[in-house]
Amino acid sequence: MPRLAPLDLDKLTPEQKKVADAIVSGPRGGLRGPFEPWLRSPTLADRAQKLGEYCRFNNSLPNDLSELAICLVGRHFKAQYEFYAHARLARQAGLPAGIVEAIRTRATPPFTRESERIVYDFVTEYLETNRVAQANYKRAVDAFGEQGVVDLVGVCGYYMLVSMTLNVFEMPLPPGEPEPLA
Repeated sequence: MPRLAPLDLDKLTPEQKKVADAIVSGPRGGLRGPFEPWLRSPTLADRAQKLGEYCRFNNSLPNDLSELAICLVGRHFKAQYEFYAHARLARQAGLPAGIVEAIRTRATPPFTRESERIVYDFVTEYLETNRVAQANYKRAVDAFGEQGVVDLVGVCGYYMLVSMTLNVFEMPLPPGEPEPLA
């Protein structure tokens, strides 16, 4: 049960309605996940959803690698909804199911490409230590360029905000869906 009552979409303030309409008419097509909580603060919701649109749909990394990073963040923060949604999106983007499952269970993923390992090492090192060692930083810059590393940091940071929102407000999975993370 979420901590916030569902919003009555017919009773949104003009500011809330403007942001909600932008989210629904954009590439997401709906108000799932963190968006209902964020609408309580329309300016935050507007700015966060714009950042999220870039991070999810338009950053410079290949989509499967972005989704790998998102799954790692969701798993780290035990954000059930985030992992549920992005595990599916990761597989749709071409990330092998074995990698997604290994992340879910905290096993070592069976990487087949060095780019997957670079993202994994970079993100997991940061989540474990709050830093990225020079060697992992250099590998990431060599693989993705400076813009790619900035985008990787942006994707991770945005989904940390999403994870916190989902967890604090106890946003539920769709009815009948089991929690993917132990």
